Amino acid sequence: MDERLKNLRKRAMALPLEPGVYIMKNKDGEIIYIGKAKKLKNRVSQYFGSQNNHSDKVRRMVSQVKTFDYIITDSEFEALILECSLIKQHQPKYNILLKDDKGFSFIKITGDKWKKITYALQKDDDGAEYIGPYTNGFYVKQAVEEANAIFKLPTCTRRFPEDFGKARPCLNFHIKRCSAPCTGKVKLKDYLESFNQALDFLKGNEKESVRKLTEQMYQASENMEFEKAAMLRDRINAIKKLSDKQKVIETKVKSQDVIAFFSDGNKACFEVFRFDEGRLRYRENYFVDPPDEDAKARAEFIMSFYNTKTDIPRFVTVDGEVEDKELIERFLSEKKGRRVYIAIPQRGQQKALVDMTRQNAAERVAKTRGAVLGRELSVLEELKDLLGLDNLPSYIESYDISNTAGDENVAGMIVYENGRPKKSAYKKFKIKSFLGQDDYGSMTEVLTRRFEEYKKLSAQGEEEGFAKLPDLILLDGGVGQVGAVRPVLEKFGLPVPLFGMVKDDKHRTRAIVNEQGEIAINMNRRVFSFISALQDEVHRFSVGYHRTRRKKSLLGVSLTEIQGVGEERAKALLKHFRTVNNIKNADLEELKSAPKMNDSVALSVYRYFRNKESEGEK
Repeated sequence: MDERLKNLRKRAMALPLEPGVYIMKNKDGEIIYIGKAKKLKNRVSQYFGSQNNHSDKVRRMVSQVKTFDYIITDSEFEALILECSLIKQHQPKYNILLKDDKGFSFIKITGDKWKKITYALQKDDDGAEYIGPYTNGFYVKQAVEEANAIFKLPTCTRRFPEDFGKARPCLNFHIKRCSAPCTGKVKLKDYLESFNQALDFLKGNEKESVRKLTEQMYQASENMEFEKAAMLRDRINAIKKLSDKQKVIETKVKSQDVIAFFSDGNKACFEVFRFDEGRLRYRENYFVDPPDEDAKARAEFIMSFYNTKTDIPRFVTVDGEVEDKELIERFLSEKKGRRVYIAIPQRGQQKALVDMTRQNAAERVAKTRGAVLGRELSVLEELKDLLGLDNLPSYIESYDISNTAGDENVAGMIVYENGRPKKSAYKKFKIKSFLGQDDYGSMTEVLTRRFEEYKKLSAQGEEEGFAKLPDLILLDGGVGQVGAVRPVLEKFGLPVPLFGMVKDDKHRTRAIVNEQGEIAINMNRRVFSFISALQDEVHRFSVGYHRTRRKKSLLGVSLTEIQGVGEERAKALLKHFRTVNNIKNADLEELKSAPKMNDSVALSVYRYFRNKESEGEK
């Protein structure tokens, strides 16, 4: 430990065991991190002890700390409030900071008589009419698109009446999303009526629009204007259908925020879905550094997210534990003026909603990794939590043994990278150290050979293939297989997580096992499907290799022993004659006419089997 850390730790050990806020500063006196503690001495001294237990982010922060200040408070709740206020004021670089750089959005109305509705990110001096500003850009864009579709308003760049009749109607007319005023057949009066209805829809809400349109429909019906009444009926149905489609939750919770995050170890993203009346009104995502502790990261995010907001819902639904949950609930409740709850659903529709939000966060991270899909990263995150892994199992190796009563004993290794099979990394092993059937011994040999190759290649500076360590090893087998392989990993000093995959009596995936027991996976549909597919794939690959070896062996016993008959010619003979016995009984002319045969080789085959018969008679 260097002198700086010793001095900082000595000073930290002199702090009181009372709640408060600590303020880390660098050599320039700049505040780089602000935190709170239930007991200042215990919390702050942890930073300046052994650095091996810290994440890279914490180590970077500690390496820049020159000094620290602290403020004692009367309670941990006061410390939370003070921490929140100081973070907002100083914006330290190592705290989770959510910068609202989304700006404002506007509903934009253009045109003189034939008006159009669009959305804009800024208000320009262009003579257009603007409604807003709105802080919720997602909702504005979505609402404008819905209004134009329901009321069949044009979204093209054509100008009216200048462009009447100049071109045929576009696709939107044919799919009933536009009334096609470009044809010149739509009356201005009818167009403006639709426009005003769309504007009412945007300014009000679905219920109010449906009420007004219903009144107009009945009025049109009484006036014997049945075509107009039918048009209004269709618009009412379109609004209701849209509303039903958007209600992704049928819940007693009328308004809530759903917060979930995903991290692949390199990047982390928080996703927020805001629901009102069962409809998604708002969504945002924030990239942060991969957290050291998930519960602490959620707490920091929630405090930062609601620090500047006034529209706090009664229910905040999250995807896992939150540090100081009760304190944060109290903070949000006092800010809102009524009780606010933080919920962590375990099942049902609320759990499905959290999973959906989390998958969207995974999708954001996935976009930074090229072609990887968010749902695949999301299932790996669920597998990581289920198995209690420290890191995301992005690179998984799976092994299976295959033989027939000990004959042609082989093994197959498959690789899943980022949740997908990586077939270029598949490997085949022929068991060499013994004959006969011994699945435990076979698995021990295979893993020993695999990691001997790892040691050799990594020493040469290689990084791919066997030079790459897996994040997780899954064996097709139970506790016995795991117990056989564990000493191999210990021998090479490799801390690779190791589990087995067991099947039920019907040969279907049942659970994951290690020496501590079974881990049920049938309650988690996505993990269950993933493991089942992986186990089926490694079984398919190893059995396929075994069958190839066995077929070659059978060919070698008979046909490939004949002079002039190689593997390709033997395959052609078997394909033509179907069985070895048919080849044996074929006459010389039949052999000569077979594919890939010539006279001399046909004679060799003919004599081979006749000589075998003679030897048998003797």
